[in-house]
Amino acid sequence: QVQLVESGGGLVQAGGSLRLSCAASGTIRSIIGAGWYRQTVENRRELVAGITSGDKTNYDDSVEGRFTISRDNAKNTVYLQMNNLKPEDTAVYYCSADLMTMQNQILRDFWGQGTQVTVSS
Repeated sequence: QVQLVESGGGLVQAGGSLRLSCAASGTIRSIIGAGWYRQTVENRRELVAGITSGDKTNYDDSVEGRFTISRDNAKNTVYLQMNNLKPEDTAVYYCSADLMTMQNQILRDFWGQGTQVTVSS
């Protein structure tokens, strides 16, 4: 069974840091590309950061310079390092990825279950 499992969320004070992890498990050969999204209290799901198969990264303007997306191909894991967190970063964070299975099938837009990040002022 293929799964994307996010972890690393929690409660932190403004100015603090968290590192989110998104681990692919099951019969997965690799993560092709991935993105971190967050769902706000207004129920909007917005792209926070993305990383391509060639390790090209992109960020929403609101997190540029504070968040860093990276990957560990050996662990089939994508990370989101979040520094200088602000109360407006509070949201449920989701990982979405395109996955290559051991059978060389591509699973597109595979989503994890989300992890809550709460930043207090």
